[in-house]
Amino acid sequence: MANTIFEQTGGTYTQVGDYMLPDLLPAEEEKEANIGVWGMRHKRYLKQHHKVLYYNLLTSGKLNSYLADIEQQAQELFLRLVNDLAEKENVTEELKSTDMMLWVQKMNNIRNRAMEIVNAELIYTV
Repeated sequence: MANTIFEQTGGTYTQVGDYMLPDLLPAEEEKEANIGVWGMRHKRYLKQHHKVLYYNLLTSGKLNSYLADIEQQAQELFLRLVNDLAEKENVTEELKSTDMMLWVQKMNNIRNRAMEIVNAELIYTV
């Protein structure tokens, strides 16, 4: 049997009855990555809206490392935005000790705005 392109790229076959079936297992990942809520949101977005990119990353074994990188970038951006917006709007520990409900309202508002920015810039884009 002549070498096929699959065999030339390192692929192997397994005989099942009269048929030779290619061994099509996804590539092994280099490391086990910790993927949080941001990475899972981006994964869902890729799976629904960019299927070719999703399956290319999955079959090449780079999906987990890609999602871990997105997770890290999103977490850093979110924390930086929350700190910057809180400082800009003068939401401090002093406000927290004097009027806790106002502090909670302002922090929830800031966190929601930061979440929208992260979603728009990192999670729901390619």
